Parts: sequence; structure tokens; C-alpha cells
Amino acid sequence: MTRIFASAGAEFRIALRNRWVTIAVTMMALFSIVLSAAGSAPTGVLGADKLSVTVASLTSLAVYLVPLLALLMSFDAVAGEVERGTLPLVLTYPVSRAELLLGKFVAHLMILGLAVAVGYGIAAAAAITIDPHASAGIPALIRLFWTSLLLGAAFIAIGYALSAIARRPGAAAGLAIGLWLAMIVLYDLGLLAAVVADSGGYFTIHVFPWMLIANPADAFRLYNLAASEATAAAAGIGGAASTIPAAHALASIILWPLVGLVLATLAFRKVTP
Repeated sequence: MTRIFASAGAEFRIALRNRWVTIAVTMMALFSIVLSAAGSAPTGVLGADKLSVTVASLTSLAVYLVPLLALLMSFDAVAGEVERGTLPLVLTYPVSRAELLLGKFVAHLMILGLAVAVGYGIAAAAAITIDPHASAGIPALIRLFWTSLLLGAAFIAIGYALSAIARRPGAAAGLAIGLWLAMIVLYDLGLLAAVVADSGGYFTIHVFPWMLIANPADAFRLYNLAASEATAAAAGIGGAASTIPAAHALASIILWPLVGLVLATLAFRKVTP
């Protein structure tokens, strides 16, 4: 654990020097401010407190922004070390490859957690200022925070695997953006097209729910919307939240970081200095 935390501290200092901490915090803060300013209209219609409505909106934001931030931070974790020629030096230290990856993982997750905490904190402060009853939505906000960290952890780990496979930052960046487009944008469009073509048949009833929770982004959205009082404020795929057990979605977003770290470790072991 000492070696992992030492590696994490070094990686965090590198991120500070490269402005990744500032970039991540600024992005989350700006989007949260805009969302808070524009998200007060549905409150009276739904009968939910302002913070619960804001949490539903933040869920849709986090599905896009958290994986993107995670991949941007992690895509050159291995490929960058290879290109800069620092990997042979790092591997001379008394630290295993798995410990090195875990150290990077802890550092990047800390950065993401800081950014998410700032963004959600701004949104919560704005909601409570506008609605004195908004404090009722604090448990939903806390749930959104730790599930956002799990979602980010999944994509950080997947980013490490892509970085180890590509071994060049340019190729790793292309794979990361392609993965984000495939899992966050195109995946849902493909499922929607399949459901429309199936017209309520076997795929829609038996396959579609499992395909949803197989994607960590969809599992994250379904879990948070299923437990939210403002589910009606979310459009699109959020309508499935009431039909899929929340425990299944939660299991998906817990397992994905573990699977991603295993894949990243296996890929990293094949990288030669």
C-alpha cells in the first residue's frame, strides 16, 4: 500500500503540473453553473424539490462528462510513459506493474472526485438558495456523487487498457475518443434502432434490459433515475429506470472498474520498456 500511495502522490503532482486538476474542476464547475441556471423550470410541474430535479439533470450531464474526463486523464498513462522513455526508469523502482497502475488509478480518481465534488457542490448550493426545501434532495446528491466516481473509475481503468494496447499517445487518444462515442452516444442509438425494429418482440422484452445494464454509462443513469423522485424530468432511456431492478444496475457499475483494472493489468504486462 505504501508503494501504491507513493506512486499516486507522484502522479497527482504530475497532474497538478500539467493543469489536469484545474481543467477537470473548471469543466465540472462551468457545466454545473449552466445547468443550475437553466434547470429550475420543471420543479413546479413535478412537485419535487429543486435539488432532486437538479440531480436528475446532473445525472444526464455526468453520463457524458465524467467518462470523457476519465478517458482524457487516462489515455496516455502507459503510452505516454513509453513515448517519453520514462517507463524503463519507472520499472527499475521496487514497484510492480499492478502497483504502478493502482497508484495512477488512485491519483486520477482523486482528481475526478475533486472535480465532481466542486461541480455538484455548486449545483447543490444554487438549488438550496432558490428552494428552502431543497435539502430533502441531499441523499440523492450523495448517491449521485459516489456512483459518478464508480462510473469514472470504470472509464479510467478502460483508458489504461487502451493506453497499454496502443502504446502510442496518438493512437491511444483515438481509441479513447472512439470508445467514448461508441459507448456513450452510438450504443444507445443502436439499442433504440433495434427496439424499434423489434416492435415489442423477444429482443425488447428479454435482451434489451441486459444490454442496457451491460453498459456502465446506462447502468449509472438507470440506477440514479430509478431512485430519484424526479425521474420524469429525464427523457429518453431514463424511462426504462422503472422496469429494471436497481440492484442489477448497481452491480454493473461496481463490477466494471474491477474488470477494467484486470484488463489494464493484463495489457500492461505485455508492454516492453
